[in-house]
Amino acid sequence: MATSYSITQVKNLDLPTLKSRIFYREAGPANAPVVLLLHGFPSSSHQYRNLIPLLATKYRVIAPDLPGFGFTEVADDYEHTFDNLALTVLEFVDVLSIAKFSVYIFDYGAPTALTLALKRPEAIQAIITQNGNAYEDGLGDFWQPLRQYWASGDKDNANTRATLAATVLTFEATRGQYTQGTKSGKVIPPESYTLDYALLQRPGNENVQLDLFWDYQNNVKNYPRFQEYFRKSQVPLLAVWGKNDPIFIAPGAEAFKRDLPKAEVHLLDAGHFAVETETEEIGGLILDFLARNGI
Repeated sequence: MATSYSITQVKNLDLPTLKSRIFYREAGPANAPVVLLLHGFPSSSHQYRNLIPLLATKYRVIAPDLPGFGFTEVADDYEHTFDNLALTVLEFVDVLSIAKFSVYIFDYGAPTALTLALKRPEAIQAIITQNGNAYEDGLGDFWQPLRQYWASGDKDNANTRATLAATVLTFEATRGQYTQGTKSGKVIPPESYTLDYALLQRPGNENVQLDLFWDYQNNVKNYPRFQEYFRKSQVPLLAVWGKNDPIFIAPGAEAFKRDLPKAEVHLLDAGHFAVETETEEIGGLILDFLARNGI
């Protein structure tokens, strides 16, 4: 019987240095060019369940759950920072013996991958950014409470953390990230945000998310470094952006052209989780983009 490379397998991978067990999804021929899919908050590799088979016809597609999300397990003393997320992904690809890959970045996946790129620029063959931000231009009003938190200088302020949790880590807020800005007539599969919320409710996970909220300020500080990487590398970049996203707004997509004049930007009639509703269009754009760039 012929092998169907589009069937997604679920796997675990132990990382000896960071004492983590990474849960990931994989499909596609083992010897094909690698496309790494990095998810964002508050999701997991589950968000790519429909995109993976579309890309796996030509590529080895790998989608890990980042520490603090999905079904990845980390040591109790794991420090949840974006630098550590990048180091975790770096060890993950090293253990899999992946030297080069294209990367799909979304939300938290963007600073994770771009921090990795600063550490190992030669590994990145191309970037597909779907509402994965690297510019102040792309920060919407959603970030105002977090900017106030950062400005306080007090990471552990119990009142502030409780207010953020009550605002952002609720079922309504989780569902809203999926549904707000979605094209009229499109329905978000409810299992997506229901699963996310269930995983957010695990003991200790609230503090993980609040620690990452605090640390996101370091990503903003690193935006100039990310932009310098773009200018120096001229990495091929495709932006497929939900233009109705209130979190990472559309000017963030256009901003890539300042440092990458050949960047391709497509603004889609979609919200933050555009990949949930515009899967086929995004998949087609990615396949065309990678093929034209010889990948």
